[in-house]
Amino acid sequence: MSKILKDRAEVKVRFGEVDSMGIVWHGNYVKYIEEGRESFGKTFGFSYLDIYANNLMAPVVNMNIDFKKQVRYGDTLIVETEFVDTLSAKIKFDFKVYRKSDNVLVATAQSTQVFIDMDHEMLLYPPDFAIKWKRKFGLIE
Repeated sequence: MSKILKDRAEVKVRFGEVDSMGIVWHGNYVKYIEEGRESFGKTFGFSYLDIYANNLMAPVVNMNIDFKKQVRYGDTLIVETEFVDTLSAKIKFDFKVYRKSDNVLVATAQSTQVFIDMDHEMLLYPPDFAIKWKRKFGLIE
């Protein structure tokens, strides 16, 4: 069984994120997922700044979101971000978004990012710093 790296971040739903029906507009879930990715990066030392410090970038190339329940202004969400280990030069995450007040699952999501160099060329193999990071957290030997 492989090691699981998971982070949980709280996100407050703001007034400007709801639509005329009083529920969170679906496009704002991308922001909540981004909050989860950033929190994971800070917790585990794998942030956008860490990637950039290694002369690389990691744009999102795929994202899927499944909406389960409605969320309203004033709700606090818990974004659970789990790293999905892969052998390729990608960063994959699974997300679960819960409403904090009743712990109801309101959305699930997945995102995939690829490593590119500063000339915007995609890497074919995982960069050295990512391999070292995986070793540090026991994902590989």
